[in-house]
Amino acid sequence: MSDVNPDEFLLSAGIRSASFQAIGDAVVGFITRQPDVQQQRDFNTGQPKFWSDGNPMMQLRVVLMTEQRDPEDPEDSGERAVYIRGNMQKAVAQAVRQAGAKGLETGGKLLIKYSGDGEATQRGFNPPKLYQARYRPPVPEATPVPEPANGQQPAQTGGARSTAAFEAVAEHQPTGIAIDSEIAF
Repeated sequence: MSDVNPDEFLLSAGIRSASFQAIGDAVVGFITRQPDVQQQRDFNTGQPKFWSDGNPMMQLRVVLMTEQRDPEDPEDSGERAVYIRGNMQKAVAQAVRQAGAKGLETGGKLLIKYSGDGEATQRGFNPPKLYQARYRPPVPEATPVPEPANGQQPAQTGGARSTAAFEAVAEHQPTGIAIDSEIAF
């Protein structure tokens, strides 16, 4: 028996992958479903990849709702899958820690940018891609405050920070977190 959610399987077909071909390429969007860990596959053969010790090479698949659309495809919903591993994993992990989060969550906002190339470790090989990332956890749902029974004002909860965060999300305004001025987050 498989532990794959049948609805996620059905709806994940046809999701385009985010592309980081040139320095400066970026993807930003809201996480639409729970990220899942999966084994990497060889790009040419499709076969599962393994380390030299026999352990599987893993990656984290995150699906984002972006504003990217292919003008040639009227059915492009804007969803993009990002396969997080290597230097991208380091950048995203750092962004999650800086956000004070415990991990990536559905509803959170993630930005990943191809920021440059590292040093090639072997002659004849391409240099590794370097990334920058930012993450903003989802804003918790507001809890309704019951009407006071005796006419008194209800106690305030959440403070100014949660109010500002709620207003920013409600108005779809960025909270000022961005890698650079070219990419709104």
